Amino acid sequence: MSIKPFADSVSARPELIANYGCETGENPLWHPHERRLYWTDIPTGRLFRYAPSTKTHEQCYQGRPVGGFTIQADGALLLFMDRGTIALWRDGIQREIVPEIPLERQCCFNDVIADPYGRVFCGTVPNGEGKGRLYRLDQDGSLHLLLGDIGCSNGMGFTLDRKSFYYTDSLAREIYLFSYNLEDGSIGDRRVFARFDEAEGLPDGATLDAEGRLWCALWDGASIVRLSTDGKIAERINLPTPQVSSLTFGGDDYNDIYITTAGGNTFKGCDHVAGALFRVKAQIPGVPEFFSRIEVPVIAPHTT
Repeated sequence: MSIKPFADSVSARPELIANYGCETGENPLWHPHERRLYWTDIPTGRLFRYAPSTKTHEQCYQGRPVGGFTIQADGALLLFMDRGTIALWRDGIQREIVPEIPLERQCCFNDVIADPYGRVFCGTVPNGEGKGRLYRLDQDGSLHLLLGDIGCSNGMGFTLDRKSFYYTDSLAREIYLFSYNLEDGSIGDRRVFARFDEAEGLPDGATLDAEGRLWCALWDGASIVRLSTDGKIAERINLPTPQVSSLTFGGDDYNDIYITTAGGNTFKGCDHVAGALFRVKAQIPGVPEFFSRIEVPVIAPHTT
């Protein structure tokens, strides 16, 4: 469990933060208003949060599966769920914005990300033999299909100059770089940015640091990696469990990397940290994720 150094020989050991034995721990996201980290366990329909200031964590949601979520500008969470449902959630009160997407009735949202204008790019994964898709949810609540025929829609990010968009198809073992139009949210020309062989694991969740380098979690690769500008692995942090699913920067100065893992059901009994949340100190800080700014219709709430 070591980090290959950026500039020196200092090593870091991942710190175990919380262990709920998640089947698929995913989508860690720092909430700057609350100074807490949120993450989800997709299949079990659970959402958790951790407060570093008090070193306390709790389960805060139990319901339908939540694949990913963003933080609205007012601090509420925007949940992207199974069947294509999109809902606003705040302290147990939930309002559906999109009840379902007919094409996604047998699927579930996975990784999602807000762009600089507050739109949300949201990907799905198939349940069975279908294909995943990538949508863009605009501020007015309209939904636009951007990509189809995806094996497993996963980690995304925007380059620091806002001209390009990273997008991962895990089953293809590839991360793509698209041209990106900030004004209308469209994506264009695509090229393969990084490709991973079987021994390295599947590319999963992703995020960027303050130098604009992409970090990626490697499912069945027991690590997170920092990629060079040519898509090669430049640095690696090893984890003590194989199914590493996602990562994000957090903390007041974004100097902490929070890492989710999976396999709490699969490896139960032989891997006691599978499905746990970990943290390592970053030598290079991250950048805050953007807030989503989706207009929410006034409809009756219900409690979860």
